[in-house]
Amino acid sequence: MGRVVESFDPNGSLLERILSKRNLEKAWKRVKANHGAPGVDGITIEQFPDRTRDLWAGIRGSLLAGTYQPSPVKRVEIPKPTGGTRPLGIPTVLDRLIQQAIAQVMYPIFDPGFSDSSFGFRPGRSAHHSVKELWVHIHYPATAR
Repeated sequence: MGRVVESFDPNGSLLERILSKRNLEKAWKRVKANHGAPGVDGITIEQFPDRTRDLWAGIRGSLLAGTYQPSPVKRVEIPKPTGGTRPLGIPTVLDRLIQQAIAQVMYPIFDPGFSDSSFGFRPGRSAHHSVKELWVHIHYPATAR
């Protein structure tokens, strides 16, 4: 997997980039495609555009002012295949949209600085990839990258 490299302009406003119409539209497509459950506010993906449209100027203003407060995360227990349950946190659709918009701007800035051996919470990488790379290092140390 190649690294994403994007030049960083220290004089540019990251928040303006995060809140740009283009970035938010891209973030919304990702959030919508995930078909997630509603958070503590009960607003579904389908309801979100109509319920939020008139409030967006205020939400954007609070983000720019640094006063935005994310909603609490809805906690649910989901069953594990081996028995028992594990906790799962479900943010509101609005908070997922904001998180996605932030990630889309920040990832290209910070990812190039991560080690190639870093697999946690990175797009296109998983625990399975980590185990596979470890297996290669153990069995073929001279050819491992």
